[in-house]
This record gives sequence, structure tokens and C-alpha cells, in this order.
Amino acid sequence: MPEYFAGKVTDYADGDRKVVDCAESEVGVFKIDGEFFAWHNRCAHRAGPVCQGRIMKRVIEPVAEDRTVRSQQYDPSETHIICPWHGYEYSIKTGFHQGNSRIRLRKAELAIRDDEIYVRI
Repeated sequence: MPEYFAGKVTDYADGDRKVVDCAESEVGVFKIDGEFFAWHNRCAHRAGPVCQGRIMKRVIEPVAEDRTVRSQQYDPSETHIICPWHGYEYSIKTGFHQGNSRIRLRKAELAIRDDEIYVRI
């Protein structure tokens, strides 16, 4: 399985990402809450460059007692990536789509050796 250099651990601040060219595909490497995650840069919806999208906290809409939504809030415990093509939203930690758990990103394998990050595809 070929490996591609994705930078040093110290190159990534929390919340950072880097899109790595891996021959015929790309992989997004993310550092969220001190952990590293890697996903193929291909949205499950229409194959858009999902790893180049906006990174933000998950948006939630609390439902009031009268079953209406009056506000939106951010969930500080979950960070998402939003595909720039059609707005599909995925958890960076799990790869699952926010509204449909049958839709998910394709995971890429990470290896960290001697403070260096490698992607395996």
C-alpha cells in the first residue's frame, strides 16, 4: 500500500487541515481535538471536493414545546466539514453525514512515525 507524506505533527494546529495529493486521488488530513483523521476528498453525494469545504461546529435546531424551531445553535462537541458543492455536512471524526447515517465519507489510513504523518491509500 503506497504512502504519501502529509507533513509533520507539529505543522498542524488544532482545527487545521491539509489536502494531500496521492497520485490519482486526494486525501484530507484534519487535526480535531488533538486527534488526526483522514478522508478521501470525494463527497458521497456528487464526488465534490468535500475536504476543501468549510469547517465548523455542528448546527442544531432545538424544537420548542409547540414543535417549532426558533433558533439555531452550534454544538461545541462536534466539528463538521461542509462540501462546497451542495452543502452536504459530515462529522470529521466519524465521516457520517449529519442527517443520514447511511451516507459517509471514505476513510483513508493514517500512519504517524517520528513526528511525521503519512497517508496510505
